[in-house]
Amino acid sequence: MEMPESDHTVTFESFDNLASYWLKPQSPLKWDCVFVLPAWLEVWWREFGTIARLYLCAIRQRETIIGIAPLLLKDEEACFIGNADVCDCLDFVIAPGSEHDFFNILLEDLIQKGIRRLSLRPLRPDSTVLTHLVGIAEEHGHKVSCKVDDVSLELDLPHTWEEYLGILNQKQRHEVRRKLRRLKETGEVSYRIIEDSEAVPAAIDLFLKFFRESRQDKEIFMTTNRESFFRSLAKAMAHAHLLRIGILELDTKPVAAVMCFDYNDTIYLYNNGYDPQYRSLSVGQISKILCIKDSIETGRGKFDFLKGAEEYKYRLGGKEVSLQGCQIVLK
Repeated sequence: MEMPESDHTVTFESFDNLASYWLKPQSPLKWDCVFVLPAWLEVWWREFGTIARLYLCAIRQRETIIGIAPLLLKDEEACFIGNADVCDCLDFVIAPGSEHDFFNILLEDLIQKGIRRLSLRPLRPDSTVLTHLVGIAEEHGHKVSCKVDDVSLELDLPHTWEEYLGILNQKQRHEVRRKLRRLKETGEVSYRIIEDSEAVPAAIDLFLKFFRESRQDKEIFMTTNRESFFRSLAKAMAHAHLLRIGILELDTKPVAAVMCFDYNDTIYLYNNGYDPQYRSLSVGQISKILCIKDSIETGRGKFDFLKGAEEYKYRLGGKEVSLQGCQIVLK
C-alpha cells in the first residue's frame, strides 16, 4: 500500500469538534447522511458505545480536513459508530474529490493499529464505501465481500398534493382519499408538527406510548436502553433544529404520532405509533399520509420511508433502494 503523503495527518477528535466542523459554513466536508451527524453519533456512543474503542478521526491535508472516519474498534475489527437497529444507513464524511487520499491514509492507519477487518453496514448504493472504498481496497489486494441485506424506500416529492395523488395508481389514490374522508366524517381532524425543544419531552412521551401500544414487536423492541436513546436523540436533534414530531388528532385527542428528521431537503420518517383503539380508522397510515402532505406543502424535495419493505411504503409511492453490508479483510 502507498504510504500517506507527508502533508497528510491523522488526528483524533471529540464530538464537540465534529459539531464545530459540521456548523462551519465553508467546510468542504459533505455531510450527506443524517445518521452520522455529530449529534446522532454522540447520542449513540453515549447510550451503546461501551463495548468498543472510539476511533473518531479526521484526516487533514495540510490544515484542511478532507474526511472524518466515525468508527469503533473491537479486537481486530472496525465498524461504524451506530448499528442497523437504530441507524438506517451509515457512511464516512468526506470532501468530494478527496476520497482516494482519505481512504488510502485511513486504511494505512487502521492496519498500523492492528485492524484486520472492516465490517461496514448498512450502506446505500451512493455511499462512499461502495463508490470509492471498495475499489481502492481491491486495488491494494484486500479481500472485499459485499451483499444486499435490506432495502429502504424513498419518494421524490412533487410540488403539489394533487400531483402526488397522480403518482399513485388508481386503487391507491382511491384508498388514500377514502381513508382521509372516512376519518373526517368521524370527527375534526388535525395534524400538527412539534419542533420546539421545550415541547419535545411531552411529544416524545406520547410517541413512545403509541409506539409500544401499536404492535407487540415494537413493544419488545423498545428496551430501556433504546427508550433512553430515543429520548436523548429527540432532544439532541431538536436542539439542532432537525426534529419533527407529527401528531394526528381526532376531536383534539391525539391518536397517532410520527417521528421524523428534516435534513438536506428530505423528510426522514424514522418511526411511528398509534392508539390501537383507533386502528379501524387507519390512523397509523393516515398519520404517514399527512406527513407526506405536510412535506410537500413545506417544499421538501424527498420523502424517505427508510429501512424496511413494509407494504404501505410501496402503496404510498416509495421506490426501493438497496442497502448493503460490506466486509473488507485487510492483508
